[in-house]
Amino acid sequence: MDMTTKHSHLPEVVMPRCQTQHWLRGQTALVTGAGTGIGKEIALALAAYGADVAVNYVSGDETARQVTEAILETGNRSIAIKADVSNEEQVQIMFKRLFEEFGTIDILVNNAGLQQDAPFDELTLAQWNKVIGVNLTGQFLCARAAVREFKRRGVRPKVSCAAGKIICISSVHDVIPWAGHVNYAASKGGVMLMMKSIAQEVAPYRIRVNSICPGAIRTPINMQAWATPEAYDDLMRLIPYKRIGEPVEIGRVTAWLASDYADYVTGANLYVDGGMTLYPGFETGG
Repeated sequence: MDMTTKHSHLPEVVMPRCQTQHWLRGQTALVTGAGTGIGKEIALALAAYGADVAVNYVSGDETARQVTEAILETGNRSIAIKADVSNEEQVQIMFKRLFEEFGTIDILVNNAGLQQDAPFDELTLAQWNKVIGVNLTGQFLCARAAVREFKRRGVRPKVSCAAGKIICISSVHDVIPWAGHVNYAASKGGVMLMMKSIAQEVAPYRIRVNSICPGAIRTPINMQAWATPEAYDDLMRLIPYKRIGEPVEIGRVTAWLASDYADYVTGANLYVDGGMTLYPGFETGG
C-alpha cells in the first residue's frame, strides 16, 4: 500500500537535513550560569554545533571570559553577560544587551542554580528565598523574556522549525524527595510543573519547552559525593549504571534537544541520570 498517497491530506513535516556539526548554525543561545560546571559544558556544546552563545554568570569574571574565548575559537560569536537571574531588572538588562549584540534569541538554557542546605527545622527564610529565587524565579524571568521575543519574531524556517526553544536544567529531585535539601527539591519540583505549563501554553506558537534532569554529575556543587573512593562507592549504590555522569554529557543532550532533530519534543522531562530514577533500592524486590 502506498502510505504516502493514503495520507496525502496530512501536512508535510520538513525534517532537518543539516550536517551533525551544523545542527544549530545561524542560531543564538543564552545559557545562564554558564561560567562553570554543567553550564559551561552546555555553552561549549551549543557552540560546537554551530550556535553563537551568550554566557551568563553572576560571579567569576575570569572563568566566564575563558568560556567566551573558547567559544570564539570555534568561529562562533560569544559575549559574557553578568547578571543575577533572580533580579528582574538585571534580567531585562541582560536580554537588552543580548539583542543589541545578536539581534534575537533562538535558544534559552535556564541552567543557573544553587544549593543552600540545612535540616528543615533549621532552614532559614533567607536560605529558602535565595534558592527559590535563583532556581525557580530566575527560570521564570528568563523564560518570560525569551517567549516574548519568540512570539514577536515567529518562526524563521531557514534557521529552525521552531520559533524558539527553552531548556530548563532541573534535577532528578523534581521527583525524588531529598531530606536536608527541602528548598532545593521544592525549587526543582516547581521547575517541572512551570516548564510543562509554559510548554502547554506556547506550543501553538511553535515554541518548544523541555527540561533536562541530571542525576549525579561530576561538578563542584556535589564534590563531597564523589571526591573520595569511599564517597564514590557509596554514591554508586544509587546509580544502576555504576558511574558518575560528566558535565559534557549534559551539554550533548542539550544540543540535541535544542536542534530540529527534537522538533516534536515539548513538555518533556529528560532524565540523564544513569538510572537513578529507577529507584535501585528496590532492585531486589524492596
